[in-house]
Amino acid sequence: MAAHFEYDTQYTCSRKILFDLEENVVSNIEFIGGCNGNLKAISKLVDGWTVEKIESYLKGNICGTRPTSCADQLAIAVRSAYDRQQKA
Repeated sequence: MAAHFEYDTQYTCSRKILFDLEENVVSNIEFIGGCNGNLKAISKLVDGWTVEKIESYLKGNICGTRPTSCADQLAIAVRSAYDRQQKA
């Protein structure tokens, strides 16, 4: 059964990322705030991807002069949730 997670973003226009995680597969991604069209597209594109695949494509992407981006924050969020799930 999938667990639902919420992640408060840092240094981005989006404020929060909501998603489900079942084992290492991420689904039902929703960004609160940020660039609505772009973030809806990212959410659709990576739906059903594993934590590792999301990290490999999105981790380290930055936005302008910021040290991160909404995509990078998603990679961080899913890794954090996965690691917490493994410890439980």
